[in-house]
Amino acid sequence: MSIEFDEEGFLRNLSDWSETVAEEIAQSEGICLNDSHWEVIMVIREFYQTFQLSPAMRPLVKAVANKLGKDKGKSIYLLKLFPGSPAKLVAKIAGLPKPDNCL
Repeated sequence: MSIEFDEEGFLRNLSDWSETVAEEIAQSEGICLNDSHWEVIMVIREFYQTFQLSPAMRPLVKAVANKLGKDKGKSIYLLKLFPGSPAKLVAKIAGLPKPDNCL
Protein backbone atom coordinates (compact mmCIF):
# COMPACT_ATOMS: atom_id res chain seq x y z
CA MET A 1 0.00 0.00 0.00
CA SER A 2 1.41 3.37 -0.93
CA ILE A 3 0.60 6.39 1.17
CA GLU A 4 -0.12 9.66 -0.62
CA PHE A 5 0.90 13.07 0.64
CA ASP A 6 0.03 16.52 -0.65
CA GLU A 7 2.69 18.99 -1.80
CA GLU A 8 3.27 20.13 1.81
CA GLY A 9 3.66 16.63 3.21
CA PHE A 10 0.20 16.23 4.77
CA LEU A 11 -1.59 12.91 4.36
CA ARG A 12 -4.15 12.92 1.55
CA ASN A 13 -6.12 10.13 3.22
CA LEU A 14 -6.45 10.50 6.99
CA SER A 15 -7.13 6.78 7.40
CA ASP A 16 -3.57 6.04 6.22
CA TRP A 17 -2.25 7.34 9.55
CA SER A 18 -0.54 5.01 12.01
CA GLU A 19 2.12 5.46 14.66
CA THR A 20 4.66 4.13 12.15
CA VAL A 21 3.59 6.74 9.58
CA ALA A 22 3.82 9.40 12.31
CA GLU A 23 7.38 8.31 13.10
CA GLU A 24 8.32 8.56 9.41
CA ILE A 25 6.77 12.02 8.99
CA ALA A 26 8.47 13.24 12.19
CA GLN A 27 11.81 11.85 11.03
CA SER A 28 11.46 13.68 7.70
CA GLU A 29 10.93 16.87 9.76
CA GLY A 30 14.05 16.17 11.86
CA ILE A 31 12.09 15.18 14.98
CA CYS A 32 12.63 12.02 17.02
CA LEU A 33 9.33 11.38 18.79
CA ASN A 34 9.33 10.77 22.53
CA ASP A 35 6.54 10.43 25.13
CA SER A 36 6.07 14.21 25.32
CA HIS A 37 5.51 14.40 21.56
CA TRP A 38 3.05 11.50 21.68
CA GLU A 39 1.02 13.17 24.44
CA VAL A 40 0.50 16.24 22.25
CA ILE A 41 -0.17 14.12 19.14
CA MET A 42 -2.92 12.23 20.99
CA VAL A 43 -4.44 15.51 22.26
CA ILE A 44 -4.61 16.96 18.75
CA ARG A 45 -6.08 13.73 17.33
CA GLU A 46 -8.76 13.78 20.04
CA PHE A 47 -9.42 17.46 19.28
CA TYR A 48 -9.87 16.59 15.60
CA GLN A 49 -12.28 13.75 16.43
CA THR A 50 -14.37 16.14 18.53
CA PHE A 51 -14.38 19.21 16.27
CA GLN A 52 -13.49 17.80 12.81
CA LEU A 53 -10.74 20.38 12.37
CA SER A 54 -7.08 20.77 13.19
CA PRO A 55 -6.56 23.45 15.83
CA ALA A 56 -4.57 26.58 15.14
CA MET A 57 -1.98 27.58 17.74
CA ARG A 58 -4.24 29.22 20.33
CA PRO A 59 -6.83 26.38 20.48
CA LEU A 60 -3.97 23.85 20.45
CA VAL A 61 -2.34 25.50 23.48
CA LYS A 62 -5.71 25.53 25.26
CA ALA A 63 -6.45 21.87 24.43
CA VAL A 64 -3.00 20.79 25.63
CA ALA A 65 -3.41 22.81 28.85
CA ASN A 66 -6.81 21.21 29.49
CA LYS A 67 -5.55 17.65 28.94
CA LEU A 68 -1.93 17.77 30.09
CA GLY A 69 -1.83 20.69 32.52
CA LYS A 70 -0.83 24.34 32.42
CA ASP A 71 2.93 23.58 32.36
CA LYS A 72 2.57 21.85 28.99
CA GLY A 73 -0.16 24.13 27.67
CA LYS A 74 2.26 26.87 26.70
CA SER A 75 3.51 28.03 23.31
CA ILE A 76 7.14 27.77 24.48
CA TYR A 77 6.69 24.11 25.46
CA LEU A 78 5.08 23.28 22.10
CA LEU A 79 7.77 25.19 20.19
CA LYS A 80 10.47 23.08 21.87
CA LEU A 81 8.73 19.87 20.80
CA PHE A 82 7.60 21.05 17.36
CA PRO A 83 9.91 23.88 16.22
CA GLY A 84 8.77 26.51 13.76
CA SER A 85 5.00 26.20 13.54
CA PRO A 86 3.84 23.77 16.26
CA ALA A 87 0.16 23.67 15.21
CA LYS A 88 1.08 22.90 11.60
CA LEU A 89 3.82 20.41 12.44
CA VAL A 90 1.90 18.43 15.04
CA ALA A 91 -1.12 18.25 12.70
CA LYS A 92 1.12 16.89 9.94
CA ILE A 93 2.70 14.26 12.21
CA ALA A 94 -0.72 13.36 13.66
CA GLY A 95 -2.01 12.70 10.14
CA LEU A 96 -4.51 15.54 10.21
CA PRO A 97 -5.28 18.31 7.72
CA LYS A 98 -3.29 21.54 7.91
CA PRO A 99 -4.91 24.02 10.31
CA ASP A 100 -6.84 26.65 8.35
CA ASN A 101 -4.86 29.72 9.35
CA CYS A 102 -1.37 28.22 9.06
CA LEU A 103 0.67 29.41 6.12
